[in-house]
Amino acid sequence: MSDLVADNVNMIFTTPTGDSVHALKDVSFTLKKGELLSVLGPSGCGKTTMLNIIAGFIHPTSGSLQLGGEEIEGPGVNRGMVFQQGALFEWLTVAENVNFGLRMKNADKDETAKKVEEWLDIVGLQGFGNTPTYQLSGGMQQRVALARCLINDPDLILMDEPLGALDALTREKMQSLVLKIWKETGKTIMIITHSVEEALLLGERLFVMAPRPGRLHKEYRLDFAEQGLTQDLREIKQTDAFAETREEILTMIWNMEEEIMGKT
Repeated sequence: MSDLVADNVNMIFTTPTGDSVHALKDVSFTLKKGELLSVLGPSGCGKTTMLNIIAGFIHPTSGSLQLGGEEIEGPGVNRGMVFQQGALFEWLTVAENVNFGLRMKNADKDETAKKVEEWLDIVGLQGFGNTPTYQLSGGMQQRVALARCLINDPDLILMDEPLGALDALTREKMQSLVLKIWKETGKTIMIITHSVEEALLLGERLFVMAPRPGRLHKEYRLDFAEQGLTQDLREIKQTDAFAETREEILTMIWNMEEEIMGKT
C-alpha cells in the first residue's frame, strides 16, 4: 500500500532572537492511495510547512511520516512536487523539461520520447515539445510542470498553490485538468491552496487548519471533485450545497483571523 501516514507530527522553529515558533502541533492523519486532499487555512497555519515535511525538504521536530510503510527521511522519487511557479528550466524546450527526471536516470531515449508525447497529450500540449519553455503562457508552463512531475510516476503528488498565479479562466481550466489527471491516473494528490472555492472543488477530502500552533481543525468529506469530472465547475459552484459549505468555511477562517488579530 502507498498510504501516507502522519503520526503526531510537530515542527518547532527557532527564530534569530531565540524564540520558539510551534508551526505544527500533533498533526495526525492517513491519506489513502488514490485520494484527493486539499488543505487550506489562514496564513501561518503550517500548510506549506506540512507539505515541505512530506516532500522531505525539512525534518519534523518530533513525530513520524511514512509513505508506503517507509519513513520519509528526505526527498524521494515516490513523491513529485508542483510549485506555484513551475520551477522550470526556461532555456530548455518543453520536451527537455518534461523528460528531465528520466534523463537524470539515464532512461532509454526512445521510451522516454514516447512517454513525453503521451504526457504532453494528457495535459493538452500536443505539438509543443520543441517549443522553448520561456515562450509559453503561465497556464501552459504549469501544464509542463504537471507533465514533468507525472512522467516520473510518483506515488504521491504534492501541489503548493499550483494555480495561484493564474488568471481566473486559466485557473478554472487547470482545475478541470487536475481532476482529469486524478481520475485517469489514480494518483494520490495533496493540494495546498488559499482559495476556499478551489479547495472545495479539488478535494474529496478537505482539511481546514488552525494557526498558532498549526493543527488540523476540521475535516470535510466532499463530493464536488467527483461531480467536477462530469459537470461544469461553474454550475457546481452555483449549487446550494457548495455555497453553504463555502460560507461555513469562510466564516471559520474569518473567525480564526479575528482571533489572531486580537479582535475577539
